[in-house]
Amino acid sequence: MNKRRVIKLVATFATILVFCKIFGMPSSKVPVVASRIRNPGLKTILSSWQGTPIDKKGRFMNHEFPGTQSFDDALKWMLEKNPQKKTKKNDTWRMQVVKEDSFLNTKEDVVVLLGHSTFFIRLNGKQILIDPIFEKLSMHTRYTDFPLEVAKLNNIDYVLISHSHFDHCDEASLKIIQIQNPDAIFLAGLNMKNLLGKWVGESHVQEAGWYQQYKLDDEVAISFLPARHSSRRSVNDANKRLWGAFAIESKNKTIYYGGDSGYGSHYKEAGELFPNIDVALIGVGAYSPRWFMSPNHQDPCRRFRHLRIPGQK
Repeated sequence: MNKRRVIKLVATFATILVFCKIFGMPSSKVPVVASRIRNPGLKTILSSWQGTPIDKKGRFMNHEFPGTQSFDDALKWMLEKNPQKKTKKNDTWRMQVVKEDSFLNTKEDVVVLLGHSTFFIRLNGKQILIDPIFEKLSMHTRYTDFPLEVAKLNNIDYVLISHSHFDHCDEASLKIIQIQNPDAIFLAGLNMKNLLGKWVGESHVQEAGWYQQYKLDDEVAISFLPARHSSRRSVNDANKRLWGAFAIESKNKTIYYGGDSGYGSHYKEAGELFPNIDVALIGVGAYSPRWFMSPNHQDPCRRFRHLRIPGQK
């Protein structure tokens, strides 16, 4: 075995050890629900829902697929050959970035993608940002520039944070939003206040369990829904903060934002709870290899037949 090969193997195993240390891959044993929790100050919109499940270590669980990848799974994933390496290398397509901000000066309902998973939404006059990331993505490559001058993002009413991963919950971006919009309310999952409060002030943060509606006293209603995913920002906080999706409603329109999620019955449940979804924003990134990524990210080959779109069967 040549020297270069040895160095490569050593580097690979070192990377695996660091990965497992940082991300704390659990055993393959399926966790058991120890209790269920919710925010007692919020309305639960699904009458049969008993609360968001947590295990005996106080970590949140996916209610339909509670198991997580094991150390062996992580090892296999990192050592196996990437089946799409050549395809990705040859893919030069990039989404067109339209640097045009006239929608900020109108009053009409809009949904605008601002890159990665960041969206600007105006619904019934209320202005909403979802998972705002203005600069580079932590541990990810950003292929498109942020299309607006961040200083123009004023009069924001609500900021929605789907989960704590760095590419959805960015400290610098959230601090900027709070400075420019001191009255904005930040909406997230359970146990997110201890993180977001340090950046934007605890009084500006509301946290909800799955199937709970935030208390906004507004004509726009926002509910927190399940997603099949996970959360982590450091070595010891795996699944300590709740992840999820959002339903945003006015009298005439409903928008669904799925966050990061693998496939599951929560899509059907969302369609049953909100049968007139007008726009469904569903991410389909980082889905291969399917055997490893499917618990956390949606495969674009799946059909969302449970999300009923007006005019379609």
